[in-house]
Amino acid sequence: MKGCHVSGGDGADTRGENLHERVEVSVEAGVAVVTGASSGIGEEIARHLLARGRTVVALQRRAPRISHARLHHVSADLADARAAQAAAAEIAAVYPVRYLVNNAGANRPGLLEQVTLEDLDYGHALNVRAAVILIKAFAPGMREAKFGRIVNISSRAILGKTQRTVYAAGKAALVGITRTLCLELGADGITINVIAPGPVATELFDNGHPIGSAKRQTVIDSIPVKRVGTPDDIARVAGFLLEPDSGYITGQTLFVCGGTSVSGTGGA
Repeated sequence: MKGCHVSGGDGADTRGENLHERVEVSVEAGVAVVTGASSGIGEEIARHLLARGRTVVALQRRAPRISHARLHHVSADLADARAAQAAAAEIAAVYPVRYLVNNAGANRPGLLEQVTLEDLDYGHALNVRAAVILIKAFAPGMREAKFGRIVNISSRAILGKTQRTVYAAGKAALVGITRTLCLELGADGITINVIAPGPVATELFDNGHPIGSAKRQTVIDSIPVKRVGTPDDIARVAGFLLEPDSGYITGQTLFVCGGTSVSGTGGA
């Protein structure tokens, strides 16, 4: 299958084996799919889910840096619609997916004059279209099981931030999708929510804001709690929303941002 490769927790190629053998688990112990789990927030969410006994499928191009017997990797370019659909179909055929975290995203910063149609198309493909493809693929199994948990990772930037036309457009779309689908999926025991992080110390953030730099300190000074967030801060909230007991929270957007959604700050 072009653009899609599956490997098991030991890194071995398991495509042929998986296509003929479906993994069976209890409803609430179902498999979790996390996109963009090769680093940063997605990686930390995968760690938390593994620590809670879940089987996790990491869906992205790069292999995860962490290794675990219950961690499987499906390599696919989620910005490619056909590759994303093929990967989703294969995962759904093999794993009883009951948990989905749409974390993968693309940020192509630039002022209005610098934004290109290519940037907009790519941002929409990865931030929005891929999420919808995966929800469509896994919702039927969740509906049949009368149980599902979906978390979409957005951003505080949806409230407004310079040079974020592409990123904010895609991440804001996730909020609208979430509010719509909570109405369509709720009766089947499926919740869907949004987490909107503020500045978080991922590798990407650290590269642009080196530890000890004046630029990083400017960001810290602008955050009401006077620190940047960590991937663990976001993963803990995701873990809560993904819990089977969190069945009365749906259609919501939770800003995990150190107060920047209130102050309107957060740095460049």
